[in-house]
Amino acid sequence: QSEVEESGGGLVQPGGSLTLSCAISGERLIYRHIAWFRQAPGKEREILSYISNSARTQYADSVKGRFTISRDAAKSIVYLQMNDLKPEDTAVYFCASKPGYWADSHWSVIKDYDKWGRGTQVTVSS
Repeated sequence: QSEVEESGGGLVQPGGSLTLSCAISGERLIYRHIAWFRQAPGKEREILSYISNSARTQYADSVKGRFTISRDAAKSIVYLQMNDLKPEDTAVYFCASKPGYWADSHWSVIKDYDKWGRGTQVTVSS
């Protein structure tokens, strides 16, 4: 059974960088699409970035140019490199996966993601 676990969160100063990791167990990345989300207190969960089972990527406008998603398929890890972090990036960051049969056009449909991690806290503050 596929499992998802995030790591790498922490406290970072504005303008700083952080890399989150998402370890997928139980299924190879060639069979799953992976996405990063975040949820700030009092706000809805927001999708940030997506990498398909064939490594095609998508980004939300809010993070385009600052965040980069990548993967190490051999290790079944997906990364989110976050640069130029701002206080408004403070949130719990989640990784989730969904079956690879979904079309890339569905990348932002949150309900399609069926495996979720518990999240990792990112706090951007001086």
